[in-house]
Amino acid sequence: MLPRQVNSDISTRADIYRLVDAFYAKALVDPVIGFLFTEVARIDLPTHLPKLYDFWETLLLGATSYQSSPLMPHFHLHMRHPLETAHFVRWVELFHSTVDELFAGPTAQMAKVRSERIALNFRERIQQGEEAGFFDSHRRKTAPDPGPDQPL
Repeated sequence: MLPRQVNSDISTRADIYRLVDAFYAKALVDPVIGFLFTEVARIDLPTHLPKLYDFWETLLLGATSYQSSPLMPHFHLHMRHPLETAHFVRWVELFHSTVDELFAGPTAQMAKVRSERIALNFRERIQQGEEAGFFDSHRRKTAPDPGPDQPL
């Protein structure tokens, strides 16, 4: 019997690629959130994935490759289709399971903690926007179709 392989920690941009690619392989076909990527956002993966590599490399490895704000695209997505708590919960579940399948160590743990904070922050900010009437003048039925690769 072969010994069980111990996963290494997230430490390079190549590791970020592995994580993001594996996560999206799951998320795109997930019955709870897959449609948000494929039907609502209609993301263009060759354009979108490099942004995510930069985002997670910046958060986890201290790079400065990501310079944007990820919140506004999620507001636009919410205007097209309500982002509900169940969507954020499922996103975190899939992200955690992907991290756990591929990596182990302090940076992997930090990735899971950061994913929880991101999901909570986005959910709270969307709820605050609803309560403040931010979306009222931009209701889903009148929101323009921003085309592929806008949210997430």
